Amino acid sequence: MTRFAKVYGAPPLHLVAMVLAFALLGYILSVAGLTALWNQQQWWQSIAVWFVGAAVVHDLVLFPLYSLGDRALATGLQALRRNRTGHASTVPILNYLRLPLLGTGLTFLMFFPGITSGGSETYLAATGQTQQPFLHRWLVLVAVMFAVSALVYAVQLARSARSHREKVQP
Repeated sequence: MTRFAKVYGAPPLHLVAMVLAFALLGYILSVAGLTALWNQQQWWQSIAVWFVGAAVVHDLVLFPLYSLGDRALATGLQALRRNRTGHASTVPILNYLRLPLLGTGLTFLMFFPGITSGGSETYLAATGQTQQPFLHRWLVLVAVMFAVSALVYAVQLARSARSHREKVQP
């Protein structure tokens, strides 16, 4: 097993997952065909163009932006921790902020057309509904993500404080 991982560079399960993923891709292409990925009338609406564009935009624009944001968040939290008096918390807050921020960004990207009412005529014709509640629902979702994260952080702080007290008192 270790010899395989040394030669291949990853555990055998990785190879199995890759073979299955490529088999699924082959099946999808055989059923849908390559023409399903390319729009002859308007090339910029093709699935292939959007897929490549999304990869390029992610790697060249979004990844540096959210890496910079994460670094700024970590640096800011370290600065706050240094300036705070009293004992430092044993439960770092960084991951309890990262997760809801990531969820906020991803859901915003997913629902951006609905939030900004892009294609409202098409949406109205297809569903008979307006896009008016999208922004409100997205904001509620963001608030719930941050509230759940804060609740989990509070529980972890309480557990940490209790275990600290148990260690101090024999």
